[in-house]
Amino acid sequence: MLITVLRLIVIILVATFAGCGSPRESTQPARVVADTIYYGGDIVTVNDREPTAEALAVKDGKILALGTRAALEAAHKGASTTLTDLKGHALLPGFVDPHSHYIQSLAVANQANVYAPPSGPAHDVESLIAAMKAFREAHQVPKGELIQAYGYDDTVMPGGRLLNRDDLDRAFPDNPVMVGHVSMHGVVMNSAALKQYGISASTKTPPGGVIVRKPGTSEPYGLIMETAYLPVFAALPKPTAEQEVAFSRAGQLLYAEAGITTAQEGATHAGDIEVMQRAAAAQPNLIDVVAYPFITDLDPILKLAPVDTWGKYDRGLKIGGVKITSDGSPQGRTAYFTTPYLAGGPSGEKNWRGEPTFPKADLEAAVRRVHDMKVPLNVHANGDAAIDMTLDAVEKAAGGPAGPDWKVTIIHAQFVRRDQLERMKKLGVTPSLYTLHTYYFAEAHLKNRGPDQTMYISPMRDAIDLGLRPTNHTDFVVAPLDQMMVMWSAVNRISRGGAVIGPGQRITPLEALKAQTIDPAYQYGEQDSKGTLEPGKRADLVILDRNPLKVDPLEIKDIRVLETIKDGTPIYTR
Repeated sequence: MLITVLRLIVIILVATFAGCGSPRESTQPARVVADTIYYGGDIVTVNDREPTAEALAVKDGKILALGTRAALEAAHKGASTTLTDLKGHALLPGFVDPHSHYIQSLAVANQANVYAPPSGPAHDVESLIAAMKAFREAHQVPKGELIQAYGYDDTVMPGGRLLNRDDLDRAFPDNPVMVGHVSMHGVVMNSAALKQYGISASTKTPPGGVIVRKPGTSEPYGLIMETAYLPVFAALPKPTAEQEVAFSRAGQLLYAEAGITTAQEGATHAGDIEVMQRAAAAQPNLIDVVAYPFITDLDPILKLAPVDTWGKYDRGLKIGGVKITSDGSPQGRTAYFTTPYLAGGPSGEKNWRGEPTFPKADLEAAVRRVHDMKVPLNVHANGDAAIDMTLDAVEKAAGGPAGPDWKVTIIHAQFVRRDQLERMKKLGVTPSLYTLHTYYFAEAHLKNRGPDQTMYISPMRDAIDLGLRPTNHTDFVVAPLDQMMVMWSAVNRISRGGAVIGPGQRITPLEALKAQTIDPAYQYGEQDSKGTLEPGKRADLVILDRNPLKVDPLEIKDIRVLETIKDGTPIYTR
C-alpha cells in the first residue's frame, strides 16, 4: 500500500514539473492586443453564420474578432487599444462598388452638376443653362476654355424641349461647351466644341453612332452618342501631372463619402491607366480601385501593364479584367433590342431597335480574345438583343459554360428576359443589375419600351431565386454615388413619378445589402477578404446613422454615412 502511494506521488510530481517550463518554452499563444474595439451599436456582419455581434475588434487593418464586448476586451484590450462607442449607430462592411466609372470622379469636381432633381438643379433647359452659368462665374472660367457639365437627362425635359447647339451658343459664345448625357454615352456640344473636335455637316455618322442633325439640314445639332462620341471621349483633356494626385484624392473621397471602400473604373483607356498608376505611385490610394481596360485600348494597356501583373493590388490599384460594350443606353434609345422602340430612334428613326456597338463577328472575336487571356470579362449589355449576342459569344468562346475559372459579368443587363437569366445561371455568368433605373428613368422606359418590359427591368427577385448572385450598382456618373439610394430602389422599386415599378421584383433589405457587399466581392473574386465582417478579412467598414435592416423600407434612402474606414483607418468622417 505504501509503495502504491509513493508511486502515485512521484507520478503527480513528474506531471506537475513537466508543465512548468520557462516562459520561452511555453506553448501558450501570445495575447493579441487590438488596435480598435467597436461596440455600442448594431454590428451587421452580412455573414449568415453569425449575422450580428455585440463588438468587433480590429488589428493591423484586419478584423481580429467578433463577440461580446466583455469577451473582446478581456482577450484583446491593451493600453494602446482605442474603444470606439458607436452610440447606437450601425457598423457594416464597406460597400463594394460593382460598376461605376471611377476615372470620371477626377473630373466631375471641375464640372457643373446638371442632374435633374432631386440629384441636381436641371429641371428644364433654362435651369440647366443657369446652373452652367453659375459654375462659370464661380470658377472664373476664362474665355476660350472648355466648360463641361455632367448629368444631362433629356428624358425629363418638359414638353420634349431638348438642349441643343443653339441654346449653348447663345449662352456661351466665348467658350467651347460640352454637356455630358446622363447615360455617359454621349454629349451635347456647342458650335465651338463641335469645331474643336472636328464634327461638321460633312462628318459621316459612324456605324453604331448617333449625330443628331438640325432639322432640315445636315448640320450637327449638338447631341452625339455612342461610336460617334468615342473619339471625343478619348481626346478629352486630362489633368496635368501636378493635378493628378489632388484630383485622385478628391475623386476617391467622393466614393468614401458614400461608404464605398472598393471602386470600379469600368471602361479604362490607356491614358487613364497612366494617370491612375502615376497617382498611386505618388500617393497610395485611399480606397481600392479595380480597373477594366476597354477592349479598343487593350494593346496599348498591355504595354503599360503586362497581363501577368493583373489581378493584384499595387498601392490600391489593380487591373481586374477587360471591358467590352455591346450596345448603348435604353434611356438614350441606343440600347439594342429584339423589338422596336415605341418612341422611335434618337434622330426620329422608324422601326428603330437600336444597334450593336460591334457587329456580331467582332464581338465574338473580342470575347474569345479575353477568354484566351484567362482574365475576367465585363460586357455592357442593356437591351435583350445585346444580351443574346453576349451570351452567344461567351458560350462560343468557352465551348459551354464559362465556369468558375473565367469570371464573366454582364453589366446593367437591364432589359434581361427570364429565359436569359436562366441561361446566365447555366453559363455561370453574373448579372450586375441597376435598380436605380426604376427611380430615375422608369417614365422614360415606359414611353420607350412599354409597361411589360419596364416592370421587369433589373429583376433582382427572379435572379436571386434562380440561384444567381446579382450585384447592384450606380454606374456613376450616370447616377449619383448614393449607396442607400441603390438599396432603397431595390427594396421599394418606386419611380421618380411615384409609380411602383415591378413590385414582384422587390427584394429584402438584407438581400439588397448583400448585392452591394459580399456579392460584388464574389464578382471580383475577393470574397475571402471583403464583403462581410469576419475574422481575418480586411477591416473595410462603414458606420451608418441607422441600421438599414431595421428602419421602415421607405426610409432607407435617408440613412447617412457617418464614417468610412479602410483597412482599419478612418478615411472619411461626416
